[in-house]
Amino acid sequence: MTDATERADTNDLIAEPDGDRRASMRKVAERADVAISSVSRVLSGHPDVSDRMRQRVMAAVAELEYEPDFLAQSLRRGQTLSIGFVLADISNPLLADIVLGAETELRAAGYSLLLMNSENLPELDVSSIRFFQTRRVDGMLLSVVGESEPDLRAAMEQVKVPIVLVDREVGVEAASSVRNDHASGMTAAVRHLLELGHRRIAMVGGSLDTFPGRERERALRATVEAWPDEVAVSVLDGPFSPEHGATATTALLQAAEAPTAIVCGGNQILVGCLQVLNERHVAVGRDVSLVTCDDTPASIVYQPPIASVSRDTVGLGRTAAELLLQRLRHGPAAETIVLPTQFTPRASVAPPPRG
Repeated sequence: MTDATERADTNDLIAEPDGDRRASMRKVAERADVAISSVSRVLSGHPDVSDRMRQRVMAAVAELEYEPDFLAQSLRRGQTLSIGFVLADISNPLLADIVLGAETELRAAGYSLLLMNSENLPELDVSSIRFFQTRRVDGMLLSVVGESEPDLRAAMEQVKVPIVLVDREVGVEAASSVRNDHASGMTAAVRHLLELGHRRIAMVGGSLDTFPGRERERALRATVEAWPDEVAVSVLDGPFSPEHGATATTALLQAAEAPTAIVCGGNQILVGCLQVLNERHVAVGRDVSLVTCDDTPASIVYQPPIASVSRDTVGLGRTAAELLLQRLRHGPAAETIVLPTQFTPRASVAPPPRG
């Protein structure tokens, strides 16, 4: 590459405001032993950069404490180098893991992540999407509270930048999606309970206005219907919250024939369920078997450890970010990616008590 070509490429990708900053950028290139244009490509998130090149440049940037002028770059390219992420409930550790995976991937590509918390209020999903439009973000990740909010689809269809839904199903053709195969893990968990002899199984489910809530309940019912013996099933749906977990568990224990196994449809639901079981001195793994969806440190260290339908939540966020970056770099075609779940049996599940 000639010096003239190198200068043109550099100025096109990184608009440096003065000679001092250009000199600093040249030092990064010298430290990494690459051309200035290569530094520019790495810092601008250009797709035509090898992983080895990116690592060398970013190592030099860190060593020299170089601060690129991303504002000037964004003005020249008509981009803000920012991604908006709408979250149903930022206090949920599950969503924190998803954000971690997404933010790590986006940061490596030169993007900043902006978060909006909907506080489990569907109407805030819509206002957050509209807010990100005014901020001119380059793309959006959406893990919305509910999928049937009247204005949600209209708000999404007005967005001109790429959108990736995170474990949600809204029906907007232009939006990509990353989902988990909740049915496979739930099917394995219910079969395990049936094989141990459980014939009264209850689920404290999450909202049916979300893809995970519907898929988990559907898999439970389908697995029981295919079993040759008669099985009594109780499902109490509601929000993914400790309050719903506590209220529903109390109702199940007060039933004329209490279930011998309970499946919690979310990690927040599990908190309320355990609270009630502990208050009523119901021994998990002896008096009742317990399965949860989504591992947390609490479910693993609890005694006995709680069986779980688990998934890689950090990987879910990372995959969502990768899909969004792919659309930003290569075009508008929407795509859906399905990631696996698995059932991990633990001591919280045992044969039902006799009598």
